[in-house]
Amino acid sequence: MNRRMFLRAASLSLLGAIGAARAEPPTVEVYKSASCDCCRKWVEHVRTAGFPVRVTNVPYTGEYRKKFGVPDRLGACHTARVAGYAIEGHVPVREIERLLKERPDAIGIAVPAMPPGSPGMEGPPPQAYDVLLIHRDGTYTVYGHYDAK
Repeated sequence: MNRRMFLRAASLSLLGAIGAARAEPPTVEVYKSASCDCCRKWVEHVRTAGFPVRVTNVPYTGEYRKKFGVPDRLGACHTARVAGYAIEGHVPVREIERLLKERPDAIGIAVPAMPPGSPGMEGPPPQAYDVLLIHRDGTYTVYGHYDAK
């Protein structure tokens, strides 16, 4: 390989790496009630982190939980989907990013109910809460823990 070919190959490789680093994150599709303010705040939390978000207001989010495989016992006020994973409730962006990096063989992640202090639920005295990894058989394990702050 001559010097010119080497430099060209190295340049193309570097440009490819830069392009990969700048790749836009996948779109987060959110299904929520039109009147839910905490859902709107969670959407802003996700957008602020740089994710494109598409919001669909629906009368009942339970049908989306079922469609995406989230057990009802892990339900919250909104359901989302990103890169093939279900995101249920007020999940911090940090855990979504971790999920997309690690790519576990799972349905997705959830923060059941609406714990005060989770993204979108600021205001009341915060409580500790867990982010749960939902396995394909419907069981779950703790994926992340957040202390009350």
